[in-house]
Amino acid sequence: MDNRVEVREFLTSRRARVRPDDVGLPPGPRRRVPGLRRGEVALLANVSVEYYTRLERGAIAGASPEVLDAVAKALRLDEAERAHLFDLAQAASPVARPPRRRGTAQWTPHRSLQWALDAVTAGPAFVRNGRMDLLAANPLARAFYKDVYDMPGSGPNLARFTVLDARAREFHPDWDGAVDVVAQILRSEAARDPRNKDLHDLVGELCTRSEEFAGRWSAHDVRHHGTGFKTFRHPVVGELTVAYEGFEMAAEPGLTLTLYTAEPGSASEEALRLLASWWASESAVNADRASEQPRTQS
Repeated sequence: MDNRVEVREFLTSRRARVRPDDVGLPPGPRRRVPGLRRGEVALLANVSVEYYTRLERGAIAGASPEVLDAVAKALRLDEAERAHLFDLAQAASPVARPPRRRGTAQWTPHRSLQWALDAVTAGPAFVRNGRMDLLAANPLARAFYKDVYDMPGSGPNLARFTVLDARAREFHPDWDGAVDVVAQILRSEAARDPRNKDLHDLVGELCTRSEEFAGRWSAHDVRHHGTGFKTFRHPVVGELTVAYEGFEMAAEPGLTLTLYTAEPGSASEEALRLLASWWASESAVNADRASEQPRTQS
């Protein structure tokens, strides 16, 4: 992805979102563009119009943290958008180095991590990377995302399932919101890891095969996705609502450990118990079938 284009489109889209009266400026006559003018952003950020114009055209390399922070405040960026702007600036710097991030083919969970995941029995627990590949999971997460693991082709990927698999529209009661989240997570990751070819290939596939995703990708929205609540409609146990918490893994930069839990005593907690019981039964049946397969005589 062209960093200069990314910077230009991000700043332009954020500027168009802010109205003069949002920041205490008079609207003025004959406004030909939505939102603020470049000169108004420059005034609010206390930089020259020429300098801000260069920034918005993509010449962001070398911009100081103070200038970036001033621009973020002028454009009323939230924390996720501010972080995105700084990530774009870091990627543009000729001396910047991308953070150490590993692709799916270059990383396997060490035994102690799998032990830790398996020790979580009350809810799904899984590890994903920035392109939303499922890299490791406990049994309940495999049961929860059974349709993701059943997708043909490459390994389990939450983004590809949500956007392209027809079953996702039933699994996510708010499917439009789920696609929004996917686009926002991938857009944030693209700025943090601009040289990740696997990520670029995934985005290209999703944009090509889904007009809904392509429209959201062009919006340049980003978000932090660390905590909150989600509602799902699981094909085995029906609708349930879980709280999620995401934890950045200090030993593996770029990977996130996510835990799902349900409110104690709720119907959703009971649904997770039923799901765990169903998965244990399915696993036992599959193990029996495997043991009954005739062995090849040597």
